[in-house]
Amino acid sequence: MDKNSNLAKKDFYEYVNNEWLETAKIPSDKPVINSFTFLNDEIEKLLMSDVKKMKIGEISLDTKELQSFVDFYRLVADTDEREKLGVIPLKKRLEYIESFNSLSDLPKDLTDWVLSSYPLPFGIYVAPDMKQADTYAVSLSPAPLFLPDTTYYAEDHPNKKDLLNTFESMMTELLVLTGKSEREASNIVSNAMAFDESLVPFIRSSEESADYTKEYNPRRLEDVKNYHSDIRLDTLISGLLEETPKEVIVTEPEYFENFQQLITAETFENLKAWLLVQQTRRLGDFLTEEFRTVASRYQLALSGAEEMISSEKLHFYTATGYFDQVIGQYYAENYFGQKAKQDVEDMIHEMIQIYQNRLTNNTWLEKVTKDKAILKLNTLGIHVGFPEKIPAIYANLKTKSKADGGSLIENIMDFNRLLAKDLFKRYNTKVDRSEWEMSADMVNAYYHPQKNVIVFPAAILQAPFYDFKQTRSQNYGGIGAVIAHEISHAFDNNGAKFDEFGNMNDWWTEKDLAHFEKLTNEMIAQFDGIPFGNGQVNGTLTVSENIADAGGLSCALEAAQLEDDYNGKELFENWARVWRNKAQEQYTDLLLAVDVHGPNKLRANMQVRNFEEYHKLYNIEKQDEMYLEPEKRISIW
Repeated sequence: MDKNSNLAKKDFYEYVNNEWLETAKIPSDKPVINSFTFLNDEIEKLLMSDVKKMKIGEISLDTKELQSFVDFYRLVADTDEREKLGVIPLKKRLEYIESFNSLSDLPKDLTDWVLSSYPLPFGIYVAPDMKQADTYAVSLSPAPLFLPDTTYYAEDHPNKKDLLNTFESMMTELLVLTGKSEREASNIVSNAMAFDESLVPFIRSSEESADYTKEYNPRRLEDVKNYHSDIRLDTLISGLLEETPKEVIVTEPEYFENFQQLITAETFENLKAWLLVQQTRRLGDFLTEEFRTVASRYQLALSGAEEMISSEKLHFYTATGYFDQVIGQYYAENYFGQKAKQDVEDMIHEMIQIYQNRLTNNTWLEKVTKDKAILKLNTLGIHVGFPEKIPAIYANLKTKSKADGGSLIENIMDFNRLLAKDLFKRYNTKVDRSEWEMSADMVNAYYHPQKNVIVFPAAILQAPFYDFKQTRSQNYGGIGAVIAHEISHAFDNNGAKFDEFGNMNDWWTEKDLAHFEKLTNEMIAQFDGIPFGNGQVNGTLTVSENIADAGGLSCALEAAQLEDDYNGKELFENWARVWRNKAQEQYTDLLLAVDVHGPNKLRANMQVRNFEEYHKLYNIEKQDEMYLEPEKRISIW
């Protein structure tokens, strides 16, 4: 911390993090360093070391899932075999795509096409139904764009030209590596980029997608069938589900209502080129080192990282990507203490009680809305540390060794097929509320609106978020605020649309909803347009996280004040410490466009200004930059 207390009046974030900001170095293979990534890096080093020991037998493998993980890791790490095979695995798949000369030539069995991991200009997935959250529904969504957001395609976007040029040169070189001539490769990439840009007018921006309830657009299967005369979406969906659904959730109707005009006989060559480019990108990390080096250029340009990750890290990421909960369970069982789990669970129940008191004493909610909110709070599921069991699918991911004729790509495709089948077979079955969607070794936490659960993996229960060595007030400023942040998501602008069962349901009175929307708009205005990086903050995009931050810090402060050794400065300063962050310029610009979280510095500074307690503790007065007039301070929860 900077010893100049006047800096706390000017820039609280700088006051707390000044020394760290001057000395911290962004790893060359990453675009950012912060409290989250620092802990992730430490866990990564720990687990990479353990995985090497597993590979050579120094650590015993006590589950069949862990054995399968290590078998797969050995195959991933066999770089000699990758170099020997070269681009042959990719060429076979590209040749299959190239064998189609018209729309009518596309395989009649698109079901196998999807299960075989070939790309399509749309996605099909299964997730809890927003209006019947205990049951899985099927959804249809648009394809991802080459650039990270529709806003990047605006002619005046400062990064559009450079990013597209980088993408074009990278993909051209990759296709040349597969045996295409320079001219052939250039034409394919040019046509693919034309197809990509044709999709842009019909795809929502990140800001438009921030209200995820807008994705809930049920359509009859007959309507979905009519989206395209040649691409039988109804047959494909029924084939994947192995039953015929009555309706499909269409996340972006405008895209599919224009699907027929996007894919025609005239645009088929562009579509085909797009399929070739997408297939090439998907396998970029799994072939030769030369291929991977070229394939990393666009992502490096987008993020600002100075160099691609080492092959050693890539092997670890690839293997853990398929066995994430297996390795997460190993981490939790070997490095996570039960004492910490119990202490954090106690804090969660304390936060819930604080929240219930605040709802009970709320002055602008009517009783009927209060009662529903408290019911939702008391129905909240709580998961800390690691799940009681991991999903059964991991037992089915069995690696076919090189000795048995299995290559890396073949195993990846087999895994993809098994995972896809496991996902699609969930359709119309009951949702398991206890199943985690994040592994225990992730430094993160989340709230799931359709399950109405909060989840805190083992890895986040470390300093600066949580530590036995920290004071109680420091822990409230860290994990306490994170806990209440996730609870607050149940009542942010999105979460408030779901009831205690996770169903999208209008449970507010008209008067209460109007007042809540007024407060939400005030939160949007508080952040909107603040200059940051090479752009400015989008208050609409980030409002849900800002509401959760405000509720999280407010409840953590109240809980800490009930402690005998309460120290407000320790709480606020650890809050700011949690958000310390250094990022490459390109990465900052990217997050401004697509991330629902605001810039870390503003998360630290803007929220504390809403509290009278902060103003008192640091003697913040009207002339100070951190001062905020009482009438402009926002308190929702």
